[in-house]
Amino acid sequence: MRGMLAPFDPDSFIVRAKVQILDVEPKISHTLELPITLNLAQLHEVLQAAFGWTDSHLHQFNIGDLVYGAPEFDEDGLSDSRIFEGTEVRMIDLHFAFDSDENPLTILYEYDFGDSWRHLLRLERVVREESVKYPRCVAAKRSGPPEDSGGPSGYASFLDAWIDPDHEEHKAMHRWAGRKLAPVHYWDTDIR
Repeated sequence: MRGMLAPFDPDSFIVRAKVQILDVEPKISHTLELPITLNLAQLHEVLQAAFGWTDSHLHQFNIGDLVYGAPEFDEDGLSDSRIFEGTEVRMIDLHFAFDSDENPLTILYEYDFGDSWRHLLRLERVVREESVKYPRCVAAKRSGPPEDSGGPSGYASFLDAWIDPDHEEHKAMHRWAGRKLAPVHYWDTDIR
């Protein structure tokens, strides 16, 4: 049967990830559609692209009580938890509830341990659309904060200066972050 998706074939499905940066108001959220064969290291790369970051800092995924990321960066054993290799876990390895739209799988992604950008990912398995390239971003509210903006509290201060032309740091923030940044802009786009 050419052109039909097989209901028991894993390639017939993708993962829809509703991603929200925690502790930031107004809310920054993106909805991504991902190949089910993507591993966690590749998911990190997609999240970096979706939020406009440069992969300049460490990251980790917390799934249940396990931590996934790049264990080679904790050679001294300073982490409280054992870090498992992110390249060894694919989205298809995760357990999705049968009614994942009502009970999505949730994981925590943290980027830049200094700024502590924590993201809640709500994952659900959905049927793949034919002739669509994945990964892609299908919806977004607000662009990601600039790299090294100081985490949620630093970003709030940055926004105050960015928006208010009378703020003493207004011009400096525009020079620092660049003209392309649109922190209050709402947009819809695909990542290709």
